[in-house]
Amino acid sequence: MKRKLMSLIKYCRPVYALYYYLGTWFLNFLKLFVRTDDRLILFNSFGGKSFNDSPRAIYEAMRRDPRFSDFRFVWAFQDPEKFSLDNGEKIRADTFSYFLTALKARVWITNSSLERGLGFVGKHTFFVNTWHGTPLKKMGNDLKEQNTSFKSRNSWNMDLFTTQSVYEAEIFTRVFELKPGICQVTGLPRNDELAQASDDRRRMCREKLGIAPGQCAVLYAPTFREYEKNDALQCVFAPPIQWEKWPETLGYETVILVRAHYETVRSMKLPDDKKCIRDVSDYESLNELMIASDILVSDYSSVFFDYSILEKPMVCFAYDYDQYEAARGMYFDIREWMPGGSITEEELLRLLNSLKEPCAYEAAVQQTVRFRKEFVKSCGHGVENVLNVIAKKINLSNK
Repeated sequence: MKRKLMSLIKYCRPVYALYYYLGTWFLNFLKLFVRTDDRLILFNSFGGKSFNDSPRAIYEAMRRDPRFSDFRFVWAFQDPEKFSLDNGEKIRADTFSYFLTALKARVWITNSSLERGLGFVGKHTFFVNTWHGTPLKKMGNDLKEQNTSFKSRNSWNMDLFTTQSVYEAEIFTRVFELKPGICQVTGLPRNDELAQASDDRRRMCREKLGIAPGQCAVLYAPTFREYEKNDALQCVFAPPIQWEKWPETLGYETVILVRAHYETVRSMKLPDDKKCIRDVSDYESLNELMIASDILVSDYSSVFFDYSILEKPMVCFAYDYDQYEAARGMYFDIREWMPGGSITEEELLRLLNSLKEPCAYEAAVQQTVRFRKEFVKSCGHGVENVLNVIAKKINLSNK
C-alpha cells in the first residue's frame, strides 16, 4: 500500500502538488519550534532503501575521524530492521520522528534526497548531497515537458554537491538551480574504493561471488525506462534478450552478472540455472561487482562513468536508443565512446566473444581510458575532500 501511494505521489502531478504544499508548509512551521542539535548527523542512501554508496563511505570515514568522535550518527531507512550499524542509530524514514530528526540535524548526508520531495531544511543544517551518478540522461530542468519523471518543486537547498568533473558540475548547477560554488569537483566518495582497487581486492571480490579463476565475468547493468510501467505504476524492464543463447554462444566459462536498476520490477525473466547467469540486483555492493567483473555492458546508466575508473572494457547495448532519446533526452551520444551501440543481441554476443582476444580487449580498454580522461577528472580522494569541507563549514577544530 505504501509503495503504491509513493508511486502515485511521484508520478501524478496533482497528487504531488497537494503533498508538496501541505507537507512543506507544516514542516517549515514546525521548524520554528525545533532546536538544532550541533552534534547530530543524519544519513540516508537512495531515499532510505539502502546502506551503501557515498553516504556509507562518508559515515565509515567519520567513525574513524577524531574530529567527529562526539557526534551522533543517525541513518534513515525504509525498513530499519534489515540493516545493522556498528556505531550509529536507525530511524524509519517518512515518519514524524524522521522529519523531526531532519529538522534537528546539523548535517545531512544523502545521495538523493532527504526532503522526500518537500521543500524544507533545518535552521542551521549543512546539506551535503553526493548524488548517485554522473548525468548521461537529462534530468531536472533539462527534462522534456512530457517526461513522466517531472521535476520536484523543491528548490534544492544544498550546501555541498560532490562531482567528478566540471562536466557534471555545470549540468547539476543548471538543472538544480544551485548557487555558484555549491558543486565542487571533489570526486565521489564511493569511488575511492574503485580508484584504490588492488589485485588482492579483485581476487577477494571474485571469490565472494563464486567466480572461478580464469572465468570471464560480464556485468550487465542497464538502467530503467520510466515510461514503461505496470498497472501499479512500477517500472518494468524487458530487454530483447533470449538468455539461453548467452552460455551457448559465450561458453560456460563465462558468467553473466545481471544488475537490474532498483526502480525496476523483476521482469527480466532470468533462467533458473544460476551457474552462468546470476541475478545480483540485490547484491549490497555495486563496487564489488565492478571490481570482480572483466567487462561492463550497459545502455544509458551512469555506471559507465564509475566503471571507467577501473580501465576495463565497456560495451554499449543501446538497442532502443532513438526511443529512449526521444522520451528522456541525452546530454551526448554514448554510442560514440565505446564498442557496441544500437546493436542486436546477436551482434552483442559476437562483440563479447571478440573481446576474448587480447588485441580486441586492449583496444576496448583504450576506449575506456579515453572516456575516463574526458568525464572523470577527480577520483581517489573523495571522502577526504568531503570530510574536510564539512569540518571547515561547521567549525570543527583538529583534535
